[in-house]
Amino acid sequence: MIKLQVIGNLGKDCVTNTVNGKNVINFNVAHTEKFRDAQGNQKDKTIWVDCAYWTERTGIAPYLRKGTQVYVEGTPEVRTYPKNDGTTGASLTLRVLSVQLLGRSEGGDGAGGGYNAGGGYNA
Repeated sequence: MIKLQVIGNLGKDCVTNTVNGKNVINFNVAHTEKFRDAQGNQKDKTIWVDCAYWTERTGIAPYLRKGTQVYVEGTPEVRTYPKNDGTTGASLTLRVLSVQLLGRSEGGDGAGGGYNAGGGYNA
């Protein structure tokens, strides 16, 4: 099994859906690395990860709001797609096994904690 761990911020509020009778929470996470280029200038590189959290416990959904810092862990997959300019693009998706809230979004209430695939809530 390949496992990916990501710490980042949600790009927008999550969306909860039911597919074939099962709940899925979809959200995207931006992880930004800071580095210096050859001239010594600081640069940022952001990687977006599309996340799908299949769970019966959707109580975390109200806390998955734009700007919230999270830790997610799961099984990664790379998907390719045709871009408008005719080239091929790629996206990184994650089938989430565990989510932990690390920080609050701007204007948030500071609630911390998380859900994990085992069904527990970490306060």
